[in-house]
Amino acid sequence: MTDPISHPLTPQDCLVAVMIAVSASDEDMRTAELVKIESTVNNLPIFAAYDLDRLRVMSQTVFDLFSVEDGLDALFGLIRDNLPEQLFETAYALACDVAAADGRLNDRELRLLEEIRYELNIDRLHAAAIERGARARHLTI
Repeated sequence: MTDPISHPLTPQDCLVAVMIAVSASDEDMRTAELVKIESTVNNLPIFAAYDLDRLRVMSQTVFDLFSVEDGLDALFGLIRDNLPEQLFETAYALACDVAAADGRLNDRELRLLEEIRYELNIDRLHAAAIERGARARHLTI
């Protein structure tokens, strides 16, 4: 595995990595999920100064980690080391939005969301509120 990370991860890199991980978790990155990630990076204030070229680097990093044993643990280690704790709920909210973007949640996505809740120590009540908000934003008629 080559190391495409030439400097420490920024908090924004960590948020992007979480979103990409959720989309890639079922080995089927749907267009709606990719559009959600791109839209999020293009529109949320936290990404205002983010270098869009880092999207490709972070995607490759996640793919590389997913291809090795214990890669998910390594990903969570990187995230915990580089994402300020005050952004843990933000990471979970963005993960939920990506998971809900295509209108369906499969078992792999649900398991990864559960793992994110556990690894980032998201309070159960806060997680439920975040999940409900994501569901409400992505309902269709």
